[in-house]
Amino acid sequence: MSDLVLASASPRRAQILRQIGVSFCVMPAEIDEQRIKDEQPLVYVKRMASEKAQAVTSDLPILTADTTVACDGRVLEKPADYDEAFDMLRWLSGNTQTVYSAIGLTLPTGEYLEDYSATQVIFRALTDRCIERYLACGEYTDKAGSYGIQGMGAALVERFEGSYTGVVGLSIESLVPLLEKAGVSYWNQVND
Repeated sequence: MSDLVLASASPRRAQILRQIGVSFCVMPAEIDEQRIKDEQPLVYVKRMASEKAQAVTSDLPILTADTTVACDGRVLEKPADYDEAFDMLRWLSGNTQTVYSAIGLTLPTGEYLEDYSATQVIFRALTDRCIERYLACGEYTDKAGSYGIQGMGAALVERFEGSYTGVVGLSIESLVPLLEKAGVSYWNQVND
């Protein structure tokens, strides 16, 4: 029996829920994820999490999330193609970016709880050859900022300050207090 609906098809978010023992089912939210012109990154991810919550109906609590990357005033969403991914990684090379990850939890009563994380990620200086080699692995295709810190993209990162799981796409530091407030159990697998 599930305690929660994950309104996301992200395998990374599902893995984070499994990591802390949350029992859940997946019902991806289908929405238009287009950013409004000049919309600030935090406003954008919070709006996306909220709109995803409105797109899914369940008697269980509904968990939504969204993540984006911002660097020097530029918002870096999922790349459209190889060339855009290359340009993003070149932009991030040697720079500090902020990864914003918003979480929404809609209770069966209709109450909407939310939180977010903002993590600073500092990239190493990357050569074009390094970027090409990383892109050849294909990992970039569905990732904001064109990289996955939980995969081979970890080698692009010099260091980070904040929530690692927020960069992956679902901040445990933000999630657990919301689960507790909603009465949703975690560590379920401990007693199995």
